[in-house]
Amino acid sequence: MTVNSERSILKKWDATHQMRSSGHKQGWVLEPGHWYDFDPFLLMAEDWFKKGTFGFHPHKGMETVTYVIDGELEHKDSNGGSGLLKGGDVQWMTAGQGISHIEDPIEGSTVHSLQLWVNLSKSNKSASPRYQDLYRRNMPEIIEDGATIRLFSGNYGTYQAETLNYTPVTMIDFELSEGKTILPDIPKSYNGFIYILQGRGLFGKEEIKGEQNQVIWLGQSDKHEGGIDYIRIKSSSEKLHGILLAGEPIKERVVANGPFVMNSEEEIRQAFSDFHSGKFQ
Repeated sequence: MTVNSERSILKKWDATHQMRSSGHKQGWVLEPGHWYDFDPFLLMAEDWFKKGTFGFHPHKGMETVTYVIDGELEHKDSNGGSGLLKGGDVQWMTAGQGISHIEDPIEGSTVHSLQLWVNLSKSNKSASPRYQDLYRRNMPEIIEDGATIRLFSGNYGTYQAETLNYTPVTMIDFELSEGKTILPDIPKSYNGFIYILQGRGLFGKEEIKGEQNQVIWLGQSDKHEGGIDYIRIKSSSEKLHGILLAGEPIKERVVANGPFVMNSEEEIRQAFSDFHSGKFQ
């Protein structure tokens, strides 16, 4: 194993938001189409939405990770599953070979959420659909000096989440009081980023400044033959709240059309055919 080294920051950018309708504001945290750069992540959207914004719709060939920042979100799927998520909860849905579902705020409420799409390798695109409702109260919670870390996937130090992953992903929700530092680690091979939900901070070994609604994209590891890196996250003179997401690149061709993510145009056509013939029900 290689000695741990500290990750740099490659770049940062602002997530900008706009009204899509009277009941829906949306912005791209990770804009779709950057398949190689963001691998294994496909996109991340930040939404504020009311009931009826998203109807029943299909997915195939990928996973959705929905983090509820605020509000109450009901979900139902074509396999008979259902549940209710509240602020701080996460739903990890494996679409795999195909599923239809709906995510809808409870009547009269607005949900503020992040939704990440994680790619699946060709060998896992035919996996059976599954849901994992990751309730905040059940997640490993690590209390350090001025820091609270909730581990939704992967590892944080000696702690490990029980979340099942086809594509290895680390997901950490962190809150730091002013002037505090954490040093989470990730495998050297992972791509990753931090999205700032609240406050300001300093990131990476260069201590790059970042603030609310900014994406901090991690640079590549100095070496890739194994081992782990650590990431410096330091709050400024106010509370810092953010999400760290990092994952193992798949390094396969991506062909996406709407809610389907496959490896070829032929597979996309087959996905649409399967959906319209009722195979997702």
